[in-house]
Amino acid sequence: MSLNMAPGEMVVLLGPSGCGKTTALRVLAGLEDADAGQVIVAGKDISSVPTSKRDMGMVFQAYSLFPHMTARDNVSFGLRLRGKGAAERKKIAENYLELVGLDHHADRYAHQMSGGQQQRVALARALAIQPQVLLLDEPLSALDAKVRVQLRDEIRRIQLEVGTTTLFVTHDQEEALAVADRVGVMRAGKIEQIDKPDVIYSAPKTAFVAGFIGLTNKMRGTASGGMVSVLGSTVPLLPGSPTSGSVTALVRPEALRFTSGTSSNGLGTATVVATSFLGAHGRVQARIEDGTILLAQMSVGETVALQPGEIVDVAIAPSPVLATA
Repeated sequence: MSLNMAPGEMVVLLGPSGCGKTTALRVLAGLEDADAGQVIVAGKDISSVPTSKRDMGMVFQAYSLFPHMTARDNVSFGLRLRGKGAAERKKIAENYLELVGLDHHADRYAHQMSGGQQQRVALARALAIQPQVLLLDEPLSALDAKVRVQLRDEIRRIQLEVGTTTLFVTHDQEEALAVADRVGVMRAGKIEQIDKPDVIYSAPKTAFVAGFIGLTNKMRGTASGGMVSVLGSTVPLLPGSPTSGSVTALVRPEALRFTSGTSSNGLGTATVVATSFLGAHGRVQARIEDGTILLAQMSVGETVALQPGEIVDVAIAPSPVLATA
């Protein structure tokens, strides 16, 4: 794999377990030796430089705080190794604890803090040494859902404020799309696509990326002239799709619309199987004639108006889709 990052950029590597994203991070940190290739930071090859000399900060999944040290002492630990005086260490540590919202917890030990608070301390410790590169190895996966979202947003705010070049590894696609300047989707040790989050989602280059990011309906159709006809609707094809013949169109749930009452407008029909209320929106599952179950994401009002067993029209929004042979 090859990866180039701009100064101050946050890149998120996303992929299934075992795809190589953590290995890539560890190679960058110097915790693993690459069999070939180079690690270059600010124009210098640091492939043979030991971890302690690479000027990188790392935040692990398991917090990894020193249990016998207070939050302040944990944050100032790296500064002590760099020869900073006691007064300077204390001032810097307290500044970074304030940055992560824990200035009132400076004298607490790890066992006196929640998981989210411990991870904030770990983040402050990594940032306090002002590293050239910040490495985040699934730092939120051990936290509960609400805390994970809060800390995810905090990490992005802090990263933008401090301006540290950051590589973030996760298997959580929502997390990746929410914080990244660019997302790199990995598969079997290779980056299948790296792009801005909205491009990754709306214009996937491969079926793997389309299937891994978000939810996708697979619908049989016919391609011709850069368009695909499926269930009575005709929509544009994304680059990389077959140009003719029978294809499988990969359609996002929000691009589908189920409407009560069949009509003679040429649209396909489906039978509602189930509906789900998800707060801000709803999801509807419906079975088409060939037995395929389609998933549509619609407004709550549209969702609750449909009942299981009801026959509905199926319409597809005219946004481009990827298709496979």
